[in-house]
Amino acid sequence: MPLTIHDLHPWDLSPADAIRLQSELAAQVVTDQPLPLDAIRLVGGVDVSVKDGTSRAAVVILRYPQLDVIEAATAERPTVFPYIPGLLSFREGRVILDAMRRLSTAPDVFIFDGQGIAHPRRIGIASHIGLFLDVPTVGCAKKRLSGAHTVPPAGKGSWLPLVDRGDTIGVVLRTRTNVKPVYVSVGHRATLDTARELVLRCTTRYRLPEPTRTAHNTAGTPPDASQLPLL
Repeated sequence: MPLTIHDLHPWDLSPADAIRLQSELAAQVVTDQPLPLDAIRLVGGVDVSVKDGTSRAAVVILRYPQLDVIEAATAERPTVFPYIPGLLSFREGRVILDAMRRLSTAPDVFIFDGQGIAHPRRIGIASHIGLFLDVPTVGCAKKRLSGAHTVPPAGKGSWLPLVDRGDTIGVVLRTRTNVKPVYVSVGHRATLDTARELVLRCTTRYRLPEPTRTAHNTAGTPPDASQLPLL
């Protein structure tokens, strides 16, 4: 059964209009709905590669808990929105939705390579697209965009809160022992505890959870991850 995608707004906005819209959309994000982890059967992964003026989105569907891929879809568009940290969903959201429209399967939850509410205006790519889909979404980013934290213990599964202006907006999570942590936050229709647990359950031998790692490879993201934008 394909996804239902709601057309919430046009994408051709100025940066100033995009910021105003983010403030409106952030109020619609749901952060207190626990993920039914034991009932999940399919997990989606989302990532975007931007290279030579073209954005290429990849969306993959994995069986859960087996984590084998059953479907993948890609889409490409010219990259027209400027690179502005905090507004990257306006740069990449449209091409992600293009790829999602090519799926024949709707997963129970999506994990995005990017931020959920761990964002200055509490609406990163996982939250923004989550509103378009009205399904549970989780952000799992390689870098911090907003908030402060101390260093979590070195063991796999250890974590510490990511805090911004007195609010806990995510967690800093070790997915492998003695490997750099990732930044997990609620996208939409999840809680932080269940988002963290899902990412950990979806992580195998690598730092990134399998859904976003597979999407990353499918999108053809350049190997120098330090050059990737923060979503």
